[in-house]
Amino acid sequence: MILLGSGLAVLSLLLVFGKTVEKKDRPIAAVDKPGAPPAFNISELISQAKQKLTPPQLDYVNKLENSISRGDVKAQQIKVYQQLASFWDDSVHQHEFHVFYTSEGAKLENNEKNLTFAAQLMLDDLRKEDDMAKRGWKSEQAITLFQQAIALNPDNDSLKVGLGSCYVFGKGMAGDPQETMKGIQELLKVVAKDSNNMKAQLVLGIGGVISNQYDKAIVRLEKVVKAQPGNLEAISWLADGYAAHGDKPNALKWYEISKRLVNDPAYSKEVNDRIKMLK
Repeated sequence: MILLGSGLAVLSLLLVFGKTVEKKDRPIAAVDKPGAPPAFNISELISQAKQKLTPPQLDYVNKLENSISRGDVKAQQIKVYQQLASFWDDSVHQHEFHVFYTSEGAKLENNEKNLTFAAQLMLDDLRKEDDMAKRGWKSEQAITLFQQAIALNPDNDSLKVGLGSCYVFGKGMAGDPQETMKGIQELLKVVAKDSNNMKAQLVLGIGGVISNQYDKAIVRLEKVVKAQPGNLEAISWLADGYAAHGDKPNALKWYEISKRLVNDPAYSKEVNDRIKMLK
């Protein structure tokens, strides 16, 4: 049921925040992905994008890339990364490159605040990524950023939730059960200290659905929706978890609740199609 039906959790969020086209994160079935994704090379992608720039834009980028001179090379490189991040986002609207250069600058700065910002940017970006090679690469980048930030502040549970989420929504969502379990282990450390950390409980619930641990997933997602009745992502995954577990009455219950909360014809149609499959 999870694999056949697509769109509910993220569709609900998109309807709230105004976007109209997006896919829900979901596990990739073996038939979708028979082997490991091909390696992704960000440098090649940037080179291809540079070929589409206007001559003045290309000249500007080349000058930035070759502007490092003697002196404080690290400070110069950080500044260049910041300028490239702004250029690709503001002038060309290539948000993907903005995220990359922001991340590279944060790694060099080694500042917890900037590392956290870049890590969250990368995590948000990978959750919307359909290309499995890119998703895997982005998850690796986000993991590195979160780990670097955690090294500076080992007691920050929000960073640990972010790190666990990278494993679950990255290669875990792409069909690697070992990566899902890595994420779950990171998140379990957080809820062991604070069982009311709803961000951790939510991702643990999603990880449980992905890894077919439906009983555990349902318990965690029920906990989240009890504490946060308007959490559409949790409600959607809870409905999917019940459906996959074979509990049709509860699946129908939560699908109907999600319809009432969203109150949008497109979303209702998506849910109704899911309900028809259940029946």
